[in-house]
Amino acid sequence: MNERRSIPTEELLNHEVVKEVTSSENKALLERRGFRPALCEAFKGKYTLLVDTDKYSFDKDRHAAEELPAIIDNPVQEVVREDSPDAALRGDYEKMRNIGIVFSGGPAPGGHNVIAGLFDAARAANPDSRIFGFLMGPDGIIENEKVEITKDMVDAYRNLGGFTMIKTGRTKIDSRSKKQVSRETCKNLGLDALVIVGGDDSNTNAAFLAQEFHEDGIQVIGVPKTIDGDIQVRDSRGQVLCAMSFGFHSAARAFANNISNLSTDSGSDVKYWHTCKVMGRVASHLALEVALQSHPSITLIGEELADYVDEERLHLSEGGETDYKAYGMTLRHLSRMICNDIVRRAAAGKNYGVIVIPEGVLEFINEIQVFIIKLNAIIAGYNATHDRDFHRKYPLLEDKLEFLKNLSRRPREQGSIPIWSGRDDDLFNDLPVFFQEGLLTERDSHGNFQFSLVETDKVIMGLVKDYLDILRELGEYKIGIDPAYYRKVLQNDGLDPDVFGPVVFSNYGEEGMLLMKKEVISRKTLAQELVKGGKLEKDEDVPPALEKIFRKSVPKFKTQTHFYGYDGRGNDPTYFDCTYTYNLGLCVFSLIANGATGQMAAVRNLEQDFSRWEPVGIPIASLMHLEERKTKLALVIEKTVVDVNSPSFRVVKALREKWLAARPGDDEFRRPGPVLCFGETEEERPITLTLNALERKGS
Repeated sequence: MNERRSIPTEELLNHEVVKEVTSSENKALLERRGFRPALCEAFKGKYTLLVDTDKYSFDKDRHAAEELPAIIDNPVQEVVREDSPDAALRGDYEKMRNIGIVFSGGPAPGGHNVIAGLFDAARAANPDSRIFGFLMGPDGIIENEKVEITKDMVDAYRNLGGFTMIKTGRTKIDSRSKKQVSRETCKNLGLDALVIVGGDDSNTNAAFLAQEFHEDGIQVIGVPKTIDGDIQVRDSRGQVLCAMSFGFHSAARAFANNISNLSTDSGSDVKYWHTCKVMGRVASHLALEVALQSHPSITLIGEELADYVDEERLHLSEGGETDYKAYGMTLRHLSRMICNDIVRRAAAGKNYGVIVIPEGVLEFINEIQVFIIKLNAIIAGYNATHDRDFHRKYPLLEDKLEFLKNLSRRPREQGSIPIWSGRDDDLFNDLPVFFQEGLLTERDSHGNFQFSLVETDKVIMGLVKDYLDILRELGEYKIGIDPAYYRKVLQNDGLDPDVFGPVVFSNYGEEGMLLMKKEVISRKTLAQELVKGGKLEKDEDVPPALEKIFRKSVPKFKTQTHFYGYDGRGNDPTYFDCTYTYNLGLCVFSLIANGATGQMAAVRNLEQDFSRWEPVGIPIASLMHLEERKTKLALVIEKTVVDVNSPSFRVVKALREKWLAARPGDDEFRRPGPVLCFGETEEERPITLTLNALERKGS
């Protein structure tokens, strides 16, 4: 018999097998790093040039024209291949450059490939060119914290997720002093150009820095980044210039894979409803893409709720007067809609499922917005009238609720409408206690409600659970019983299924799952129904087989909550994002080499076959308009929300009933598959882009 030899720890750690399996550089990582994205046609030569085009038009904001005069008239510029450059173009293109790049805001998969594309293009044009990465986001510019990016650094991070190479931060260069310090940093480094990779605020910042640095000849280029997918650029006629920011597809696929795993768990364990909140505070693009990727049982889309009209209530309006309360979704009605789907699945024998909720769904509910506006006014009015702080006067929730109740009872003054009505008070008291506390908490330093502190999924599912308890007591929430299972259980106990079936089930003899009668909500009511039907004596015990069937019909609503956000931000990029971002980096260099500033690097036709992808420079100033930010009007780039008339949304809406699968049989859950950056099975682009291309406007 062979004896096992104990290997000393030092020897074990030096063993080749141990080193291989514990190395941070595994085979999958090495293969991913080795992937080389395809190049747009414009980048297959050595040189590019910019061609101004007048195919696109924008409604320029006059305030943008006043604040950004140096870049407001920038045209859209197409990046095209140039195989026979003249001496002037060749000289400009090949000169040695110092270029700075900074990540701003949350990470998004593909950022490293933007650096790789820029680095490769700059070094190909002139090997002496230098790329500097500012560390920890815009703070790196302000504090002159930077690192020179080398080929080894770039190769170590090709096709990998995160912003690990140079990190990121959320500081905004938005004050006079910050702009001046940043200007000095860039001048002292001898930068020819600064590249800002970020979301709508960061690209807005890029426009102002382009204006600030214009006299010094320092170019500023923006790159659209956000996993939320809310940077989408169209001109005033709806022509698409940038269909999606980078990082969206990778994050959505990461979320969808995790949610698909939960779907598998849900359908295996058959006892949990998994509630999945996905990032997207302002827009529901991620929730929409996740729905298309994984087919969850229920998906909420905030933009749809914003336009909700209670047609039944409107129809029942009395006296010919319009009931304006029928317009706008309420939390109560939303919870009822979800409960209805849960009850229907339970009736089909499926007391489990997956719900996808966008992070910002509450911002689309009219009732919540009205509460926030009214409570802001009430609290501000109290402070002004009484010259004391409302929250100090009423420190406890019950004190605040009593104040609101008294406010709702005040009689109307002549010709005035009370700010807090009895209906407001009733609806507010329907909310979970922790959400009432959230709505009544102290505002931030700008007087705004802090939405980020609200646990959206818990608010909604708390109401759902409460109403399901009511429906269970009413006998409307029941689990359907398989007729074959019912028949087997009773026959095994020596009972005739056809004798008892019509007495205890409301639909006995019909197709589908069997449903206990509404009256049967306990063992006592089960016995009463059997006595009433003449199948049991008054003091006789319920047969164990029937009691077993009854217990199977009683639903227990169990939930597991999940939040998908940070994991998707750090995911490795998909094939789409690897290719997209590398070409964005090449586009950035083309814009710089051809003298552009105040432009956003983009790729047109992302929704089409790769052969049609076209790099462009989009004038950032033309995208800006006045919007209220922190109680003040400011020039910003407008976020793009889900278009409820788009093909992608209409497809999800049309397939909701199918994906709910409130019928016996298999569920409709979809397995998206692993995130790869190569291979024949890898997805070419987000499903939302594929569907929206079917009605695409523009070239």
